[in-house]
Amino acid sequence: MTRQEFRSALKPITDGLFGKQNTRGYERPKFTVRPLEEMLKDLADIPVEEWYGYAFSREPLNGKFTDEQRRDWMRKSLDCGREYAQKVRKEYGTSDPVKLADSLSMSVSYPEVPDKTDRVLFAEYRIPNKICIYMDAVNKANKLLLEPQVLEILTEELDVCRLLLSHELFHFVEETYRQEIFTQTEKVRLWSLGFLHNDSIVIALSEIAAMGFAKELMGLSYSPYLMDVFLVYGYSPQEASGLYEEMMELSGRKNHNYKLI
Repeated sequence: MTRQEFRSALKPITDGLFGKQNTRGYERPKFTVRPLEEMLKDLADIPVEEWYGYAFSREPLNGKFTDEQRRDWMRKSLDCGREYAQKVRKEYGTSDPVKLADSLSMSVSYPEVPDKTDRVLFAEYRIPNKICIYMDAVNKANKLLLEPQVLEILTEELDVCRLLLSHELFHFVEETYRQEIFTQTEKVRLWSLGFLHNDSIVIALSEIAAMGFAKELMGLSYSPYLMDVFLVYGYSPQEASGLYEEMMELSGRKNHNYKLI
């Protein structure tokens, strides 16, 4: 995929780009572009547990759940991510995802953009042990971090490449512990007929836990979900502004009347 094709793949955005559930259709409206630093400031103020609306908005089974269930699963999934981040940190003596990937015998590559796909990806895990971090997006994000106001909000603790790597590392850890880890053992019953039944995992739990895992390893004070807006902004400030509006609405917050660009 060329860089231009990658940009074109942003239209339409069909999922949370960091979370990547990719489960709902999307008609691309026109959004008013908002200042990046103001959007990030608002999003960084949202407590991590209050992202449950956005986190489940890409979940295929979301319509079957109550808000009480979503809140409970959000908390348990974040706890799961933190627990396994602490587990691997203790076992390997480091929080550095690069060193952890090496210790876990992961194959990590850093191509510029995804190859042969029409999905928008900034990073991905491929079973059994391969992770790709796409550097075109990382480099654009790093340029945005040169803005003092943006850096002040996201802090010097943020290393975009390592954050993406941390998120994808969780999916390897999850696969390793799939017989016992909460994100794989927690299931919902879709239907039952006598002794027959169909139980399913909830995809969103895995992504939420991956956020908790990455947040713990990187020592961030805010939810990594705001990276959806930050990473998209490097390609389309308008689309990033649309995601911001959605996040604010789903977290029950009002958009501030900032001076629009």
